[in-house]
Amino acid sequence: MGHLPPAAVVADGAAEPRAVSHSDSHPLWRPAYVAIGSNLNHPRERVLEAFDRLAVLPETQLVLRSHLYHTRPMGPQDQPYYVNAAAGLLTRLSARELLDHLLSTERAMGRDRQARWGPRLIDLDLVWIPGPVIEEPGLTLPHPGVSTRNFVLYPLADIAPTLAIPGHGAVADLLQSAGDDGISFLE
Repeated sequence: MGHLPPAAVVADGAAEPRAVSHSDSHPLWRPAYVAIGSNLNHPRERVLEAFDRLAVLPETQLVLRSHLYHTRPMGPQDQPYYVNAAAGLLTRLSARELLDHLLSTERAMGRDRQARWGPRLIDLDLVWIPGPVIEEPGLTLPHPGVSTRNFVLYPLADIAPTLAIPGHGAVADLLQSAGDDGISFLE
């Protein structure tokens, strides 16, 4: 996966940002967490491709990868099961910039955002970037539903079990109440 930026430290499944430069032109490296899902066109391969694409985003490094999980779809049940995972990033991008890159990556992978909760080639959701809660058009952090969706919490617990989701609690604690219905370990 390469090495971390010089001032980054990863411990206990959570990345701790430190200043990379004293200049305002070099923002701080900070952690970001992305949920990944696919249930079309060889979903396991789509999720692995998403990891590869996240690793080359500008001003961003992929530092943590969860296991892969096989999960029942949310919403309409007349669609294939999903493969879900989570990625831990260190980034200098703002939340909005990172989200824009995630949406561009989805489009480049063939995602068509037509049906809500329908089948998809790839889904990249920005789950949380530690800092203030954000509620803007098209961007809500923490991501709505993160605290109750086991297909997000299981992978997230692999890489950041102690991560605190504002207003909800630590990922490991949330996972206990989310249950394991419809989810199984894939690899």
